[in-house]
Amino acid sequence: MNNFLITPIEYLKGVGPQRAEVLKKELRIFTFQDLIEYYPFRYVDRSEHHKIRDLVDLEGFAQLRGRITQFVDSGTGRNKRLTAKFEDDTGMIDLVWFKGASWMKKSLQLNKEIQVYGKPKLFGNKWNIPHPEISTIDKQEVGFQPVYSSTERLSSMSLNTKGIEKIVRNLLEENSIKFEDILSDSFRTKYQLVARDLAVRGVHIPKTEQQVQAARYRLKFEELFFLQMELLMRKKIAIQKSKGFVFTKVGDHFNSFYSEVLPFDLTGAQKRVLKEIRRDMNTGHHMNRLLQGDVGSGKTLVALLSMLLGIDNDFQAALMAPTEILAIQHFESISDFLKEKNVNVALLTGSTKKKDRTVLHEQLLNGEIDILIGTHALLEDVVQFKNLGLVVIDEQHRFGVKQRARMWKKNTTPPHVLIMTATPIPRTLAMTFYGDLDVSVIDELPPGRKPITTLHKKEANRLRVFGFMKEEIAKGRQVYIVYPLIHESESLDFNNLMDGYEAISRSFPLPDYNVSIVHGKMKPEDKEFEMNRFVKGETQIMVATTVIEVGVNVPNASVMIIESAERFGLSQLHQLRGRVGRGAEKSFCILMTGDKISQDTKKRINTMVRTNDGFEISEVDLQLRGPGDLLGTQQSGLLDLKIANLSKDGHVVELARNAAKEILTEDPLLEKPENAGIRTKLNSMLRSRPNWGKIA
Repeated sequence: MNNFLITPIEYLKGVGPQRAEVLKKELRIFTFQDLIEYYPFRYVDRSEHHKIRDLVDLEGFAQLRGRITQFVDSGTGRNKRLTAKFEDDTGMIDLVWFKGASWMKKSLQLNKEIQVYGKPKLFGNKWNIPHPEISTIDKQEVGFQPVYSSTERLSSMSLNTKGIEKIVRNLLEENSIKFEDILSDSFRTKYQLVARDLAVRGVHIPKTEQQVQAARYRLKFEELFFLQMELLMRKKIAIQKSKGFVFTKVGDHFNSFYSEVLPFDLTGAQKRVLKEIRRDMNTGHHMNRLLQGDVGSGKTLVALLSMLLGIDNDFQAALMAPTEILAIQHFESISDFLKEKNVNVALLTGSTKKKDRTVLHEQLLNGEIDILIGTHALLEDVVQFKNLGLVVIDEQHRFGVKQRARMWKKNTTPPHVLIMTATPIPRTLAMTFYGDLDVSVIDELPPGRKPITTLHKKEANRLRVFGFMKEEIAKGRQVYIVYPLIHESESLDFNNLMDGYEAISRSFPLPDYNVSIVHGKMKPEDKEFEMNRFVKGETQIMVATTVIEVGVNVPNASVMIIESAERFGLSQLHQLRGRVGRGAEKSFCILMTGDKISQDTKKRINTMVRTNDGFEISEVDLQLRGPGDLLGTQQSGLLDLKIANLSKDGHVVELARNAAKEILTEDPLLEKPENAGIRTKLNSMLRSRPNWGKIA
């Protein structure tokens, strides 16, 4: 069977060389197997018929029976179109063709009963169906029919959804092929999975909706199960192969800081995560742990305590941040924490002067520096440590895999790696894309942190928003106003920011109000000057782009205003909101939008107004944008799922992961006869795919 499925697609009946070339370029279908795994994205029930009078209450596609009573040609050249007046016993609707009008007119007869299928649209006060499917009553479509994604180029080769359905049927119906199961009968019974042969046929040639559901569930489960098996096996292999430094000692640096310096008790979540990190660093294996925590949850404090453990065991530590602003913030806060302790903390960024670098490099190499904090500058070959034992990477998604991996080479044995992110990762993504990592979550905010009140306001409310800003400033508070980054034209974004700055300056005139402005095109020293003015309270308002998304900590700032909030994703809105609410005072986030916003934007805005929970927000973001956008362009294609959808199939991900864990616990080497098929496929996957889950 395997040899049959790797047959080149051009040898399938109904394809041939020309169609094969288009299938390869448009859909990456090269073999029979690729075609089998090109699944329908939805189905239509062609056994049901509707009446024209009922279309007003119908959503989606409709199937009608009736007659064409008149043809009307209109327009000329590229604007030419054909309209057919279609009637049943309840009313009339227009059928419209913008392409192929002449051919359609010749192929259809007036007053002959036909069947019409398409998506009704209301244009003005009249209903129409653009480019409907037409079939005669004697050849009417029945039952459940698959709908495949196609392209304009494929359609020009008669490989629209009907054409693709036809060649799939040719493959499944005209070849004596049986899809053997690689999952045992007992496994399928336990997880209520239909046989693979039934699933493949049921997903492409279904007779009922129940058959479709059973087939899709089986195929989704299998796809996610093997993905989880691969991730867990890679993790197991990595642990077996990796050697790491052993941090057995909990010494004076850690204990004295914990008992004498900490201004407050750690939360239960911080204590739990710290125990997980300590356990990792005691195993003799290399730690590779992802630490998730919402804005303000105390990740940096956990990282600092972990670094002190390293120092107690005679190792150095490094903390790498994506921006100079964030690196400086970490340096200042950690230096302040350790000011009465015998710990040498240093800062290295692109702005560090050459003579200072020379001294720093020498101190780093002879062990005088205990903790080095910096940006990408830490990755330079000239930066060498005496004995680096722990690397902390903040906002990990801003660093490439190769960049992070360069930190491994800073010691003969790779240092432990703790990766932090304040961007909550949905559970289903954490179990898949980061499935071969150990994941810790700080899901508890420190006591005393007040939830931020989030409001949605439109342009008509602007004067009231300005009035509210003045009230807060009169109380001694400070305000952020953020403008969106428009990727298509950064200059347009700059102009937009400047227009906003001028408007604010007019509404909040000197000498009563001082305004800072910060954007990505400013020189680093100018940006830092403006930031420092705001941090010191010399300015009451900061007008900025998303450059302040991370790295600005001003406890006195109580208001965040996000202009054109409809242009931001949920994750970014949540990150920006996290710039306020850092002090003891009540804080507010005001989302300004235009009067007309889309349904997706409404859902994003309403989610922000309803909750401060970053993990709940990340789940909604996953549903709205899908995993590709959340992971980023470079990483989105790595999952390459054929039928499962991480934004909709979270429960299947969890079931599949639990099933994979159970099998590997009971049969670690997959030696049992019933797991032979799983072992064969898994070995093939491990040989053919790169280890893309390894992120440090």
